[in-house]
Amino acid sequence: MFADENLIHAVALTFGTAMVPVLELRGAIPVGVAAGLSPLAACAIAVLGNMVPVPFILLLIRRIFDWLRGTRFGPKIDWLERRAHLKGRVVRKYRLPGLIILVAIPLPGTGAWTGALVAALLDIRMRHAVPAIFLGVAIAGAIVTVLTYGVVQMF
Repeated sequence: MFADENLIHAVALTFGTAMVPVLELRGAIPVGVAAGLSPLAACAIAVLGNMVPVPFILLLIRRIFDWLRGTRFGPKIDWLERRAHLKGRVVRKYRLPGLIILVAIPLPGTGAWTGALVAALLDIRMRHAVPAIFLGVAIAGAIVTVLTYGVVQMF
């Protein structure tokens, strides 16, 4: 029973961490491995968790930004949109392959949240954006898993 609780806790911790912006699966995979999951299991759970916010971002971010512009957060929203457009240069040039690359680079400022924001601002349809973002997340997950596994093997 105790082992089952630890497993559920590790899965929930990994899944939840993957949904958090900035951390995403870059932080979730090492967290999952540290919590006792195998690197492969941590990767799979983190990829799924990282994808949960994507459809909501694609569907709602423009409405949320429009609503927030009327508040004191207006300048922050303008800054976020400018930043997304700068990040979106590769996406604008190469469309879906560019979106995959943007999401696949496992560094801060890239990932599913940024990819979904860029896709929404560039009016990329959800049926095209979600598979591209998923592929990018899977690639990033593989990279982070290999790096995490290498670090674990060193210790």
